[in-house]
Amino acid sequence: MAQRREMLTWEEVDSLIDHLVPQFRTEFDAIMIVTRGGIVLGGMLAEALDIKDVLTASVDFPSEARQKAAKLLAWPQFIQFPDDAQLSERRILVVDDVWGSGRTITAVKNRVAAAGGFPFTCALHYNPYRSLFGSAEPDYYAAVTDAYIIYPWEVDRGSDKVLLDEPE
Repeated sequence: MAQRREMLTWEEVDSLIDHLVPQFRTEFDAIMIVTRGGIVLGGMLAEALDIKDVLTASVDFPSEARQKAAKLLAWPQFIQFPDDAQLSERRILVVDDVWGSGRTITAVKNRVAAAGGFPFTCALHYNPYRSLFGSAEPDYYAAVTDAYIIYPWEVDRGSDKVLLDEPE
């Protein structure tokens, strides 16, 4: 059975951000944008929250294993990550577009915490049906979904990529 897909407009993204911003009850020292999914959302939130210290994290989960279960158990490879000194004793808002399995954002959160920072996770969409972390969920999210979300910034990648490829 194919997963339901939902294509969002820029107006819908703006409405979701309008729903998300009032949830923040703390000020953040920096925002950590998880590439690639969190780049656009992270930039929009940095602007909306007036956060000037913008950091990026690039994480890859090796897909050498052919079995899906083995892929889910792979250790993350941090391709790009801020120095511990930029994270220590700071409140960091970790942003990605979707919490699907939760692997990527959780890996970033844990690495921020290991550096002595105080991470808070944020996603535009939370999919509790795919999460690998039981009852864990993002600290902040705008909507719950069971769909594969296609954001307006992904549409120009071509219909062969956005509409036909099955999500991992």
